[in-house]
Amino acid sequence: MKAMRSVALPMYLSNRAALLSLWEVLHRRLLDAGCQGVPDSLEWPQDYPAHWRDPHLLLSQTCGYPLTHTLAGAVQLVGAFSYRAAGCKGIFCRSQLVARAEHAGRGLADFRGMRAAFNSDDSQSGYNALRAAVAPLALHGRFFCEVMATGGHAASVAAVQQGRADLAAVDCVTWAGLQRDMPQAVAGLCTVGQTSAYPGLPLVTGRSTPATELLALQAALVALVHDREAAEPLAALGIHGFQTLPLDTYQVCIDMRLQAQALGYPELA
Repeated sequence: MKAMRSVALPMYLSNRAALLSLWEVLHRRLLDAGCQGVPDSLEWPQDYPAHWRDPHLLLSQTCGYPLTHTLAGAVQLVGAFSYRAAGCKGIFCRSQLVARAEHAGRGLADFRGMRAAFNSDDSQSGYNALRAAVAPLALHGRFFCEVMATGGHAASVAAVQQGRADLAAVDCVTWAGLQRDMPQAVAGLCTVGQTSAYPGLPLVTGRSTPATELLALQAALVALVHDREAAEPLAALGIHGFQTLPLDTYQVCIDMRLQAQALGYPELA
């Protein structure tokens, strides 16, 4: 009997009920496509690096920066969802620069000497894209007076809302989800700009997944976004498509890091 493998879609959790409804359809589509070891339930990983590095991983969602850095060679790219959210175009998205309403009308340059919150330093949306945006404005490797790691986008938003930070970069899909599903979390906040575009969250599978099963995963996801039974949860999550794409699409993430380093701004500071 085939061992159960893990499936997780852990990145956008402002509407877990919709995600669970989507899983009911995806579960059937994975089985119909002939995927092996399909689990009965979604996994909610606590240790993301270990989860993503499982060579027998069936399907998960990671971030473009880990995909091109710490996970390079450890996973295979399946594709990416496209989302309906301000700042999205196809599978590309941007990070919204979030501040308190008192700072409405300011631009990024006006936050010099203020405080920034970010989710983690391996995040494309919360760290790498913000570092690339700030790099041309930095002096001697510094721009903010303080930066703080919060552990998650929602926590970064809370830090700005509560006055512990003045600015955070939050990917446009997460920001739209918070506005839609958790309006109290964004009360008193505004956006003051956005970063350059980058490819959205990659869907990945383990490095030992055979080519035939990779194709089956892609077929299941194409079927999912066209399944009438999935229409309601897809709309609730802002998903309107799925696309396969070459790995080098994510070179944007590497280029953002290299450009910031070339400007003498190797880390958010």
